[in-house]
Amino acid sequence: MNHPIVNALTIDLEDYYMVSAFESVVKREDWHRYESRIERNTYRVLEILDETKPPSPDRQDGPDRTHGPAQFTSPTSLMPGGVKATFFCLGWVGERYGHLIREIVSRGHEIACHGYDHQLVYRMTPEQFREDVLISKRILEDASGTKVIGYRAPSYSITQESLWALDILGEEGYRYDSSIFPIHHDRYGIPTAPRFPFLVKLNGNGGDGTGLSADFEQLPPRDPGRGDSHDGCIVEVPISTVRLMGFNIPISGGGYMRLFPYGVIRQGLSKINNVENQPFVFYLHPWEFDPEQPRMNHLSPLSRFRHYINLDGTADKLKNLLRDFSFSTMETMIGLR
Repeated sequence: MNHPIVNALTIDLEDYYMVSAFESVVKREDWHRYESRIERNTYRVLEILDETKPPSPDRQDGPDRTHGPAQFTSPTSLMPGGVKATFFCLGWVGERYGHLIREIVSRGHEIACHGYDHQLVYRMTPEQFREDVLISKRILEDASGTKVIGYRAPSYSITQESLWALDILGEEGYRYDSSIFPIHHDRYGIPTAPRFPFLVKLNGNGGDGTGLSADFEQLPPRDPGRGDSHDGCIVEVPISTVRLMGFNIPISGGGYMRLFPYGVIRQGLSKINNVENQPFVFYLHPWEFDPEQPRMNHLSPLSRFRHYINLDGTADKLKNLLRDFSFSTMETMIGLR
């Protein structure tokens, strides 16, 4: 009997006023002035995960399970005690809410890095980025008591112009990154990047590398229980998309999840698992579970739409996802622990 494909559930731990879309109306030095809702919203997410019984190992997701052995699986991902996820945390949050970081760890989840204060990577110099990921890593490791090996850039801001960041991450002890979104977007995206986990060879030039080109290779299938070593490389885990009419369509989290009907989301994710025989990465933010959050003034119509659309349906959609698919942490999915 094959194990089901285990997908990665990820939570970007930031408060509602920290998002990139609000940069024009919320200054970082004023963050402390805003009502914090990150604790109550994070606890709501944690409770949903704790209360969810993972799918049975012998269940059959979707209509077709005939495409060979499942990949990136681990028996630990199906242990009792709720669904486990990776929380990509801001260092700023870790400094002020260390007890929240420890609570996340105590419930069996992975802590990874989301930068210090949500600055976009392509607006930083390599030196500034190195300092950002070093400080954030230290804060989160001190708060959690665990080794931080994963990184996700704020707003997926490792783009073609900032690929030098992957070298710096490797040099500073990160083993995987999940910042590349293989789509066209007005703020981020590398539409030509591979859609599934791949290795990026580090060139050792301290962030002087400029391109993906031939410096990647598809990550091989992982056997259950095997801890893979990728010396001289960093594992890149792109945000998941579905392929439709020659384009990559985003469907795996955030505003896309809130915009599309659940049936559309399930169909697309099932195709990734059952037809392409690959895991997917799903992402959410705690503020997406909070339809009562304060509304910001002076936003563009597009930013207002993206942030506030269907906030009242997030919890139910997550519960449906946890019922229909198998999830675990990023490090489990790609076999780094």
